[in-house]
Amino acid sequence: MFFSGFTDEACGDLAGQIAITKELGWSNIELRNVDGKVLGTMSDQEFDALQEALDNAGIHINCYGSAVANWARHPRKEEDFQASKQELLAAIPRMRKLGCRLIRGMSFLVPQDEPGDSPELEAIIFAKVRELVKICEDNGIVYGHENCMNYGGMSHKHTLKLLEAVDSPAFTLIFDTGNPCFNYRQLGQKPYPLQSAWEFYSLCKPYITHIHIKDALALPREDGVRPTPTFTFAGEGAGDVRAIMKDLLANGYDGGITMEPHVGYVFHDPNGDNNSEAAKKFRREIYLDYCRKFLQLMRECGWKC
Repeated sequence: MFFSGFTDEACGDLAGQIAITKELGWSNIELRNVDGKVLGTMSDQEFDALQEALDNAGIHINCYGSAVANWARHPRKEEDFQASKQELLAAIPRMRKLGCRLIRGMSFLVPQDEPGDSPELEAIIFAKVRELVKICEDNGIVYGHENCMNYGGMSHKHTLKLLEAVDSPAFTLIFDTGNPCFNYRQLGQKPYPLQSAWEFYSLCKPYITHIHIKDALALPREDGVRPTPTFTFAGEGAGDVRAIMKDLLANGYDGGITMEPHVGYVFHDPNGDNNSEAAKKFRREIYLDYCRKFLQLMRECGWKC
């Protein structure tokens, strides 16, 4: 078992991301964004510098946290699919150079103007995800699907249906403990309740190979719109983090556990104050605090870490 983190939540530049990882005594980063760029948009010179800095620091990229087929990309828009495909194709050669074999991907946004799981739409989603996964399979990469604001994130049953439809050894699950806290359990009739993180985890457990740690509190809205969550420290929200950590230990989990706090800095929030010196200091300190408190939670659950 090893720890990692979306260190762009702590610092935008690579040197800072490496420094905070080493301060925690860890040797893995879940790479997402460095100075506003992702793997596929870095120049060759920028990528070479990144690889050299990581090698010199003894830091490994355990997973590339891509935007492939994510919650901003519509399953019916061909341009969104092509953008995902191009991001994947651009990232894979660089992932291989970094020795990284896992990419975080999703299963497209859930449309608001039609059922997100109509047979017609499901066929489109399954075909597109299957094509993306086949690219990974052909290149020795594993596509880790995250339960987020996407088709698979509609419920545990949707994730299991997606797994069956894609049916590839290169398709596995990344489970995020916090995402169920503010996503509806879209089964049966409306109004939908919010999901249970424990239910999602326990019913998808055989296919989970990586864990993201996030926690949050939210209340369902009468109009059915997804609620805006309040992100919390791990174990203080509705993400069943303690129960999941105890169960992982009992079942001999030996994969990665990645911090994605969203407490001091939400990567995709365009309204956040991210540039002032006070904001930079705050996001770094709260990231460290979050990680250290999570390690204490792990010890309380019986882990030796």
